Parts: sequence; structure tokens; C-alpha cells
Amino acid sequence: MQQKSLSACTTILVGKKASLDGSTMIARNDDTFHAVAPHKFEYHQPQTGQKGQIVKSWLNGFQAQVPEDSYGWPGVPNVDYKHEGYYDESGINTKNVAMSATESTYGNERALAYDPLVKDGLDEDCIVRMVLPYVDSAKAAVQRTGALIAQYGSPAGNSVLFSDKNDVWYMEIVTGHHWVAQRIPDDAYVIAANRVSIQQVDFDNPAEFMWSDGIQNFVADNHLNTDSQGWNFRHIFGTNNQKDRHYNNPRVWFGQRYFNPEIQQDPEDGELPFICRTNHKISVDDIEYILGSHYNETPYDPLQSSETHEKYLYRPIGLNRTQNSHVLQIRNNVPDEYAAIMWLCLGYPTFSPYLPFYANMNDTAPSYNDTSMHFNLKDAYWLYKGMSVLVESHYKEFIQGNIDFLTECRRQFRAVIAQTDQAANKYHGQELTEFLTKQNQALAQTNQTQTLQYMGELMTQGINLSKLTFDMDKNL
Repeated sequence: MQQKSLSACTTILVGKKASLDGSTMIARNDDTFHAVAPHKFEYHQPQTGQKGQIVKSWLNGFQAQVPEDSYGWPGVPNVDYKHEGYYDESGINTKNVAMSATESTYGNERALAYDPLVKDGLDEDCIVRMVLPYVDSAKAAVQRTGALIAQYGSPAGNSVLFSDKNDVWYMEIVTGHHWVAQRIPDDAYVIAANRVSIQQVDFDNPAEFMWSDGIQNFVADNHLNTDSQGWNFRHIFGTNNQKDRHYNNPRVWFGQRYFNPEIQQDPEDGELPFICRTNHKISVDDIEYILGSHYNETPYDPLQSSETHEKYLYRPIGLNRTQNSHVLQIRNNVPDEYAAIMWLCLGYPTFSPYLPFYANMNDTAPSYNDTSMHFNLKDAYWLYKGMSVLVESHYKEFIQGNIDFLTECRRQFRAVIAQTDQAANKYHGQELTEFLTKQNQALAQTNQTQTLQYMGELMTQGINLSKLTFDMDKNL
């Protein structure tokens, strides 16, 4: 059975003091190598006393027994998981621990020569369901993932995001068994894009760094540290090649340029910083903009009307291959029972809205959890993909209307969250879960109706933009 091609994603992490409202946020685009790969949004119920349960990969020989008790969690897997693997991508469990997995990350050949990848190890297709249901903090999630990699090995280089209401962690698995994780400072943000990103590691600071057993000896014994001073994880395990300069680094450059326009940087620079700070308080809207961006208002924008060499020079962040885009937000200004929100976009993040779903749910909307393999407008996946195709087909004529549509969606979503937060104070326990589930489903239905109406407007406008016309006489 063929293993799914590695995904090529873009990641954003934000500490609680760097955000607009004190939330922690982790976010990512799930970019596959297939433009069409239907996904669904489903909920896994908590379980107690389920002994002997096995997680088994559909893509390699990995299988492992999991604990008998688990927390509830939503995921965003492939519909055709028997051929494509699970790839649950992202979720927030009932302990308000968020996880997004994974961003493909490439270790260099020097390190891989001494610790090669493990063919039947734990890969990104199963990593969420092996970790997220069984952890009660972001740090515990790093520790469990590290223990699993030590036991089973990894068949690919992967970066994994974790957060809770206090901490944000970024973990890079770079060889068969070695990894480093860094806690993102509360006042900082990070942009990462398919290459080893972590830089200097402080082994005397276990509160801010975690690492695989024996990694220091492994590096020393195999003469992998190319620097005369320091211990730079990116230099030791990462790559710095032409692909990085055109495929990876420019995405980091654009995100940092957005948050820190006062700093002049080269989009091809392999030494762009990992940990960044800005005076701008970062919002969900900011993250959505970056995840849907395409070098907007720069010479590298592939959607600009003029034909130049520069417009196709770099790989943009938002793609038609983005199967889902998400912002996992854990808020600190409301009670824990409704603090966690999954902002989920199943269309092109450039043109489609991110709907906010309270993670305290017991089900997802039918338009999200019952996705067809073939085009069907009843499904959120196909609805938002279809709308995105229409906008891009007449980009110059449709883009302002699309901006207006998304702006109104964001206004509505903010109002719904404020109203739901206020009403949620009346409920507790299972009643609160039922209430938030109904709110999630009502929002999904409302936006589906609005998006279908908007699609109709686009198609009507598109008819009038046809080139098969000729104006000569009103009767002809």
C-alpha cells in the first residue's frame, strides 16, 4: 500500500501575552499533495475501561495499544482513510489541550545516516489519536509523544504543535528517534514552514526545552555540530538548500513581515529567527490572514494581473491544496468549560471563512461529519471548495466582494461568540455541552445558507463576464 505523500504546511504559534485577548493559539494549514482530498470534522466520545484497544495505521505496519480511559476530542481526518490514512490533523480534548499534527520537517542526510527513519514507526497519520485523547497538559503531550517516538521510532520528519491555556510548545522530530521541543515564550510568536526551525537549545533550562534521550551524545559522537560555539538545532539537524530558499523560507518571511514590517529581511534568508516578538497584539483575524496569504501586495503575488517572473518565484502560504486550515484558541478570559474554540476552514483559506466551534461538544454538524468523496454541495468541504474556485476564476472582478463577504462573516462570528459566552453562564455539565453543540450546529447551518446564496451571486455575475458576447444592437 502506498504511503501518503508528506504534507507541506505552514504553522503559527502565539503565546498568551502576545495575543489580543490573552489566549494561547496554535494554527496550521494542512496542505497535501492532492488538490482534492476530502476531509470531515468528527467527534470522538470519551471512553472508560476500554481495555485492549489498538490504534493501527492504514499506511505502514505501525500498531500500538492505547490506554483504556480517554478524553473526548474532535478531529479532521481524511474521508478515505483506508487508502489515505487517518491524518486527524487537529483537535482540542476535554481537558482543553490542543494539538495540531503535523508539519512535515526535513532532517539532513548527515544526521539521518546515523539515526535513519523507521519504516513502520509512528507517523502523522496516527499521531493525534495516539496522543491527544490521553493528555491533560501541553507539556504532558510533548512527553507522551517523545516516549512514543522512543518506543516506536518515526518514519518521517514531523513538527507537532501543542497548547493549553498557559503553554504553547513546538516539537520537531527530525530523525528516527531524535527530537527537540521548545516552549514558546508568553510574549512571542512563531512562524514555521517545512524546515527545521528551532535554533539555540538550552539544556540547562528544562522548563523551556525538552529533548530526546541521548541527543547530546548522539550529536557529539557523530560530529554533527557544524558551529564552533553553541548548540543550534537548525544547523545540526536541518537543511539549507534551494528548496528551502524558494519553498519554505519565503513563507516565514511573509508572516514575520506582516507582524514586524519595520524589520527588513530577505525572503530567501535561512537564518530568519524562530522566536519573534511584535508590539502588535495578535488576533485570530491576523492568523487567518496569514494562513490565506499569497504574498499580498508584493511582487511575488501569483494572483496579480501582470505577468512577471517574480510572481511565481516563491510558494505561497494559502493554496488550493489546503484541505483544512485551523486556529486552535484556548481563552483565558472566560471559564474553562467554554474557553476552547476551534476555528475551522475547509475551503481555500484565501477565500473561505473560518467557523468557530466550541470544543466542548458531543457531535459535529452533519454537513461537516458526513462528507462525500465526490462533489456535493450538502457538504461543508465541497461547499467552501466550490465557492473558492468561483472567486479565483474571476479574481479581479470577485475579490472585493469576497473580502466583504469574509468581513461580514467575521463580524457575525464575533457576535455569536459574545452571545453564546453570555448565555453559557446559565448552563453546567452535560447541559452546557448540549447547548454549545447546538450553537455550533446552528452556526454551521446559518453560514452554509449564506455561502450558498453568495455562490449564487457569484455564478450570476460570472454569466455576465462571459467572453462569448458581442454588443452591437439591443435586438441582436
